[in-house]
Amino acid sequence: MTMPPVTVLVLGATGTTGSRVARGVAARGHRVKAARLDVRFDWFDRSTHEQALTGADHVYLVPPLASATPADIMLPFLERARACGVRRAVLLSSSAIPAGGPAVGQVHQALPALFDEWAVLRPSWFMQNFTGDHLHARSIREEGTIRTAAGAGRVAFVDADDIAAVATHALTDVHAPNTDLVITGPEALSHTDVATILGEVTDRTVTHRQLTYEQLRDQLARSMPPEFAAMLAGMDRSIAEGAEDRTTDTVLRVTGRPPRSFRTHVEQVTGRPSGRV
Repeated sequence: MTMPPVTVLVLGATGTTGSRVARGVAARGHRVKAARLDVRFDWFDRSTHEQALTGADHVYLVPPLASATPADIMLPFLERARACGVRRAVLLSSSAIPAGGPAVGQVHQALPALFDEWAVLRPSWFMQNFTGDHLHARSIREEGTIRTAAGAGRVAFVDADDIAAVATHALTDVHAPNTDLVITGPEALSHTDVATILGEVTDRTVTHRQLTYEQLRDQLARSMPPEFAAMLAGMDRSIAEGAEDRTTDTVLRVTGRPPRSFRTHVEQVTGRPSGRV
């Protein structure tokens, strides 16, 4: 059940989940304060923080991109948010990062002590990574290739629409989850499975090229800070070891509808039903 109208500050409101969360919150009758659209906001410019927080009751937190130590900037922001009257914080993290783990895991660990109402969203890897503007999507379009260090490891890839739907409930339901929520799609797939489905739906050849951890780390380091590249390559190595081979009922339990399958996602994005079940 949704609560009486509140003002929700949505960080990353032009991004993959943030744009969807903003629409979902507005559709439930709440006011959205969209960072970078309605108000100037920059994680690394603290002079923008108080204006963004003024009047906000709840906040959707998307960590700063490509930062291996987001807690350094996020924790002071959250302390200011509490002082400004923010009552509920919903943090976007990752299924690969537990409380107290690296990067945003430090923020996850601190959140319950900062707010009485909170949630940490820990989605699996996004389906949009293969169909949007991610490195995988670009290499698929340009070369018909997915490059990973994930080996035959499986991931229950999740649609950003399903992540945003869970986030919208966490932000606007009367009772906050006050826990972390691991969000997955309905089935665990290897990257070779992903390539096969993409090929069947788009009627083109897509292959999965398996790299070593070192090869992927060095490739990523050409376009991002080395420590962040090493962290991402390490996540692929964890996938190869089975860390992401699981599914959860979070989407169904929170939203009342099942999560979208990867095949359905690709068919909807491309407008090309494959004719397979």
